[in-house]
Amino acid sequence: MPVTIEVVSTVGAAPPRVFDLKLDVDVHAASQHDSDETAATRDGRRRLLLGDEVTFRARHFGIRWRMTSRITAYQRPHRFVDEQVHGPFRLLRHEHLFTPAGTGTTMTDRMTIAAPLGPLGAVVTRLVLAPYLRRLLRRRAAHLRTLTGDPPVTARPPS
Repeated sequence: MPVTIEVVSTVGAAPPRVFDLKLDVDVHAASQHDSDETAATRDGRRRLLLGDEVTFRARHFGIRWRMTSRITAYQRPHRFVDEQVHGPFRLLRHEHLFTPAGTGTTMTDRMTIAAPLGPLGAVVTRLVLAPYLRRLLRRRAAHLRTLTGDPPVTARPPS
């Protein structure tokens, strides 16, 4: 059973800048320095576009993981979607939304996930993966705020 998590954050930069930062694989990897994350594209381009694939390698839960995602929707500077094409999840779809908010941007991360292993995977998704990934998304938002010169702010929990 898939679970959808949503994290809404405010970043003090205009949507085009935030959109571009979210598609920069080096920014993405730097936001997860605790997990030794790296990101690589086939052609070496560092900012992703529609159809591009990126392979992430990182350590989570003490295990080394590898996941490849593809950008499946791209409407700059409002929205893009990345979806796992190879990796540990049965399903991972991450929609990124960017809405103007004064001089900044309201950024919504909506991630739908499901683990393999049937009913056991459903329990693991709900009790372990969803809370872990929610924290990960908040950490990425905080990293973006740092890059744009924003003071630290806690992401608003889902309603």
